[in-house]
Amino acid sequence: MTDIVLLEQLKTFVEEQTKDIILPVRPVKNKTTEEYQAENPVVKHRVPEVFLQRLPDKDAETNRIPYILLQVLTGIDDQNSDGDYDSECKVRLVAATYSEDGQAGSMALMNVLTRLRVALLRERQVGQFLLRLPLERVVYPDNVSPYYLGEMLLTFEMPEIQREINFESEENI
Repeated sequence: MTDIVLLEQLKTFVEEQTKDIILPVRPVKNKTTEEYQAENPVVKHRVPEVFLQRLPDKDAETNRIPYILLQVLTGIDDQNSDGDYDSECKVRLVAATYSEDGQAGSMALMNVLTRLRVALLRERQVGQFLLRLPLERVVYPDNVSPYYLGEMLLTFEMPEIQREINFESEENI
């Protein structure tokens, strides 16, 4: 199984866990109000969008809030001296919320992160990928009001990839 499959299954998991968390939407500021309202109905609240690896564009950093971004950071494939195979993938989950009220925005962020933390610890698995502990999380302490950001670092056990050529059997030929 690849990192891509992990991301896709994690996206489905996150969307399912956050489907009933309705959050304030940041007003779009890169278009005039008339242009925006002509193209889109005015939306003041919605569930967070989930993106893989990157946001669609630079404006999305603020204009697509609330959102959750899933990024593969590192992967390790290893084999110990006993020949036991181990593979893992680290995924960064970034959550962003918006509110003009500092307390409400911060609590909305905590709600998203807590909901995902509890679900991950309860399930300990996303698709065929097993969650490894520790599950790390941080709420950014910077004052970037009206935006509130936090992240979780998730480590997943990856299935073993079987070698196609067996060099040991060739030595006996």
